[in-house]
Amino acid sequence: MDGITEAYSRRAVEYTDLFGSMHAVHPSDRQLVADWADGVEGPVIDAGCGPGHWTSFLADRGLAARGVDLVPQFIDRARTAYPGVSFEVGSLDALDVDAGTVGGILSWYSLIHHDPSSISTPLLEFHRVLSPGGTLLLGFFGSPDIEQFDHAVAPAYRWPVGDLTKALASAGFDVIEAHTRRTTDQRPHAAIMARRRSRR
Repeated sequence: MDGITEAYSRRAVEYTDLFGSMHAVHPSDRQLVADWADGVEGPVIDAGCGPGHWTSFLADRGLAARGVDLVPQFIDRARTAYPGVSFEVGSLDALDVDAGTVGGILSWYSLIHHDPSSISTPLLEFHRVLSPGGTLLLGFFGSPDIEQFDHAVAPAYRWPVGDLTKALASAGFDVIEAHTRRTTDQRPHAAIMARRRSRR
């Protein structure tokens, strides 16, 4: 993922200006994350937190939220913008978190650059750190087929809900619900809420 980190580092300021606030969030996404967050018990990780706005949103709802991202520029910006919230540089493939200690993970479009052969790595890592019954909310670009596309920062992937559901099941999750949203002049969006099983 070194190339991804470098690509986002080069465009961190531009990305933050465009997407780095809750004002840029679609109301449906905001409501979905809020409803999920209100059902979480225990600490929460915003996995791939970017500039930190979602982490702050979770903290404002009373959760012990921590943001993790590969891009140091994002973490520096997040620490400045939200000084009362915890942020750290880290990989979603190997979180610096003890097993079974997290109540929820928000992974909002943070796995879009993992190709189908590597998507199991972060999903298994999420399973490791979540407590049994802990939940994951995964946002991604939807599509009828798994396909690569030219994302503005680096190549990324669209996923059918069914294929990502299978990947989650293989990693030890039970899907609770799935959502899709189409907006004029935007790529189809999708989200899956899943619960960690006690055993894979």
